[in-house]
Amino acid sequence: MYFKRKAYDKLINWKQNYADDYAVLLEGAKRVGKSTIAEQFARNEYKSYIMLDFSKVSDNIRKIFDDIGNLDMFFLRLQAETGITLYEHESLIIFDEVQLFPKARQSIKHLVNDHRYHYLETGSLISIKKNVKDILIPSEEKKIRVYPMDYEEFCLATNKNYELLRQIAMSGKGLGESTNRKLMRDLRIYMAVGGMPQAVEAYIHGDNFTKIDHVKRQIIGLYEDDFKKIDPSGRMSAMYRSIPAQLAKDSKKYRITTAIGKRNNTKAEELLFDLIDSRTVLPCYNSTSPGASLSDTKDFDSYKLYLSDTGLFVTLMFIDRPEAENELYAKLLYDKLPANLGYLYENLVAQMIASTERELFYHTWEKKGSTHYYEVDFLVSEGSKVNVFEVKSSGIGKHESIDDFSIKYSKYVRKTYLLSQKDVDKDGALLMKPIYLLPFLI
Repeated sequence: MYFKRKAYDKLINWKQNYADDYAVLLEGAKRVGKSTIAEQFARNEYKSYIMLDFSKVSDNIRKIFDDIGNLDMFFLRLQAETGITLYEHESLIIFDEVQLFPKARQSIKHLVNDHRYHYLETGSLISIKKNVKDILIPSEEKKIRVYPMDYEEFCLATNKNYELLRQIAMSGKGLGESTNRKLMRDLRIYMAVGGMPQAVEAYIHGDNFTKIDHVKRQIIGLYEDDFKKIDPSGRMSAMYRSIPAQLAKDSKKYRITTAIGKRNNTKAEELLFDLIDSRTVLPCYNSTSPGASLSDTKDFDSYKLYLSDTGLFVTLMFIDRPEAENELYAKLLYDKLPANLGYLYENLVAQMIASTERELFYHTWEKKGSTHYYEVDFLVSEGSKVNVFEVKSSGIGKHESIDDFSIKYSKYVRKTYLLSQKDVDKDGALLMKPIYLLPFLI
């Protein structure tokens, strides 16, 4: 099943403006749809294409790359081995799972400079980095990151009216609690299913949530198998699995020692960066002095981790159970989960912001005359100022942190938002919005 994906539009832009001088690399976590997007793009936009999946290509194909110096012979052998005719300026060659054959990636420089055909690679960034120690990284390469399906893509796939949300956002007015509750139920379906194409496909086919959960468990298992290839001790997997529990504690930052105990700090930090490079998680950094340039105030020692897909987050929350029952998903869909699961909505907001190609930032500061602290969940730059977001799963009566932030950093603040399940409202300068309108606020 093919879904309309935003990465496809980015590939169109690449073909129109850059493909004669640059290859393109679709990178992202496994199972986000990179190979499917690549082949759909090739089939629709080119006269012919060759797709080389390096997880299963023959030895004869691999041997073709031993002599990249004679490109005339290289292309003749490639066409003979695949049985596919290439047409100059009208054909695309896809290197799928390119991280498994670094020699192919190294050949990109020569192939692009030849200008006969266009080249598209797909791969997982973490595996690519581990396999490029002895090769020349091509500078003739543009990267497009592929995320799990965002809410707009999910709505298109499931025939939900996303344009209605756009109109609501443009009006600045609510539609009443009855309609708002219906729109929130739609959003909670997305939270439960997530944006991994296999899970979305299972949902569209009418599978129950036990089966959909099984699909997501398989994906988590695939991720953990990859983690163990990098770190056989299992510490990287433990760091991944620890994310929901650490967010549940509502602490100021993620603690590696909570996940794996007190070990070699240098090695643990290396594993953290490997985990981030896997694109399975989203780092959110504490901004030490919120202003227009959030990246300049990033505290690398104070950060939170979210999962890149909220559907996987739901499954990971209950991974200790043999299978997540339909009853559990029913509680989520009808907002019957315990109120202390607000961090689930926090993960959703993190995913929504990250899908717009933005880094994630939050901010904490001490409460005067107290051992407690204030915290705002997300900061997003807009022009020379920042927009501030606080996420609530249920009650919206108290919002001390965002109020204090507005006073403390008034010269930096553009707008303040309280995101919740409630309809559109406001409290002074604080704008209250239902979470499904977030894509239109950033």
